[in-house]
Amino acid sequence: MEKTVHIAVVPGPGFSHLVPILQFSKRLVQLHPNFHVTCLIPTLVSPPSASISILQTLPPNINTIFLQPVKPEDLPQGATIETQIQLIVALSMPSIHQALKTLTSRTRFVALVADSSAFDALDFAKEFNMLSYIYLPISATTLSWYFYVPMLDKETSCEYRDFPEPIKIPGCVPIHGRDLNNIVRDRSSEVYKTFLQRAWRFRFVDGVLMNTFLEMETSPIRALKEEGRGYPPVYPVGPIVQSGGDDTKGLECETWLDKQQVGSVLYVSFGSGGTLSQEQINELACGLELSNYKFLWVVRAPSSLASDAYLSAQKDVDPLHFLPCGFLERTKEKGMVVPSWAPQIQVLSHSSVGGFLTHCGWNSILERVLKGVPFITWPLFAEQRMNAVLLCEGLKVGVRPRVSENGLVQREEIVKVIKCLMEGEEGGKMSGRMNELKEAATNALKEDGSSTKTLSLLALKWKSLV
Repeated sequence: MEKTVHIAVVPGPGFSHLVPILQFSKRLVQLHPNFHVTCLIPTLVSPPSASISILQTLPPNINTIFLQPVKPEDLPQGATIETQIQLIVALSMPSIHQALKTLTSRTRFVALVADSSAFDALDFAKEFNMLSYIYLPISATTLSWYFYVPMLDKETSCEYRDFPEPIKIPGCVPIHGRDLNNIVRDRSSEVYKTFLQRAWRFRFVDGVLMNTFLEMETSPIRALKEEGRGYPPVYPVGPIVQSGGDDTKGLECETWLDKQQVGSVLYVSFGSGGTLSQEQINELACGLELSNYKFLWVVRAPSSLASDAYLSAQKDVDPLHFLPCGFLERTKEKGMVVPSWAPQIQVLSHSSVGGFLTHCGWNSILERVLKGVPFITWPLFAEQRMNAVLLCEGLKVGVRPRVSENGLVQREEIVKVIKCLMEGEEGGKMSGRMNELKEAATNALKEDGSSTKTLSLLALKWKSLV
């Protein structure tokens, strides 16, 4: 009988960081049943209901421990989402240390795996005789940027957004400075300086696990693996996404989708935490109405902060009250609006969905890749603009609306990109490329697939330490 192999994982704060590391853990123990995973979860106040629902689906060899919650009053008013995440992790460090001390006092743990936003937890790996790994719920393109930015910082005096030409990250499609992740927008800020230090320290872990796959990001992954760069081993083990479940909340919209023609519906969702301003909600509503296409739209209450719903639920208000007057009545024959939440896995799996207007969160992208439907990219925060560039300019499976000088995507532009995706010649080409990507994603997860082999090699290494 094989010995049990124990590893500990630490997700970052927020649903979209908890889910990927739990899904990775589920795939690990599914392929290697003698593994046991303990997940230490930092939280703000108390975990949202969506997180609790995910935890209820875990197998018995994945154990979860909620750390002492961070109080909202301990976070500065008006702090960016990146600052909040860093502070929540920092304030949770004593709890993480105590939990690891207790766990390792009675059981041999071979590895500590931390989400990139919980990277500082890896400081404890050496103390407790564990190997240290980062789990990234982001693209290989973004990881390449993390490794490249310390060198670029030394050679650059201006802000990255002021670069006249796109930045050429090794192995990646060139990216304009304005499309880099939010953290690097102000190089004088403490957030940027912390990010820079962390990006350099990424080089000294025992490995980086990436939720991507070789066939999707061939050039970035090969560049990351080139000898002489001084990078740690990288392990592309994706696409790992949340599997759909039976949830009564989804019945109404799924029944509506059943009545629509194949490939006729545009699904509109900004992820687990994305929000729009009132002005942008108005423009999006008008654009959907004017396009004359069927749509399923997940609506949240407006906010001036694009990530307002990321770490906690919004105030108890009905998002439908913020739609333009008469919109619901005028579009009742061709659209469905769902307040706050929809069963995304089930929706994206439905045959009537022919396009996805997305905020470009990496989880949502991978979910859609496995279903083979192209994108309208509408990035909001974090590294989502980089993902949009990868989809539109690298993989050529998406179209990106132009933002006007007032910072809004205007209704005419929304109509234009919807028509391009749903009926244009380019939309047809994108659908074809998405089908090829879907097949590659499916193959990567097969028994002899690239990602399955990569994870098995890592598991073999961990087993050798028991």
